[in-house]
Amino acid sequence: MSSKSPGFISSYFKISIMRKHVMAITGLALSGFLVTHLLGNILLVVSPAAFNEYAHKLTSNPLIYVAEAILVAIFLKHLFMAAVLTYQNKKARPVKYYMKKEKGGGSNWASRTMPYTGMIIFIFIILHLMNFKYGSVYMIEYTPGEPVRDLYRTVIEYFDSALYTAWYVVAMAALGVHLSHGFQSAFQSLGFFHKKYTAIIKKAGLAFAIIVPGGFAVLAIYCHFQ
Repeated sequence: MSSKSPGFISSYFKISIMRKHVMAITGLALSGFLVTHLLGNILLVVSPAAFNEYAHKLTSNPLIYVAEAILVAIFLKHLFMAAVLTYQNKKARPVKYYMKKEKGGGSNWASRTMPYTGMIIFIFIILHLMNFKYGSVYMIEYTPGEPVRDLYRTVIEYFDSALYTAWYVVAMAALGVHLSHGFQSAFQSLGFFHKKYTAIIKKAGLAFAIIVPGGFAVLAIYCHFQ
């Protein structure tokens, strides 16, 4: 059977659509994680005790290992699908066609930089885990005989550096650009693309891309001045 046959083309597009669906679902799942992570980090503003006790309850729960394994699997799947779709798009679109598409407004700056902002986010996550989850460990007791990790101190020490704080803010800016396209693109891939609600999804996506990364950046700056 020729690779040009209708059956081959049909299978190709089915696989491509499936990959986009996986990309969309994993992206939305990671977006949900960002919201919960931000809500937990807001406790940094409340008090060191509130943040440390929250972190202790979270990490001491046996289910945390299951949750982390699922989160890692989702992230790796998202990363793999991103690499496959990027390769697939580059292979399917010659340079001349891409340039013509760009001039015609078929894509925007956020969509064109998705691989680059994604790479910045990947590097950020690795460093983030190294500096916080596996970073310096201090212990403190709020209840006699029940020491908990003083993660608040680790966070404040990290953001004491203007360079680290600046890097964090830059990474959050990259995340914002990534989400500004990825959020609405995820809904579009899942079929939520209609003149009645497309405008709403775009506005919601833009708001999400500003509020969530912006919230993390503001907290980083707040910690820097502590």
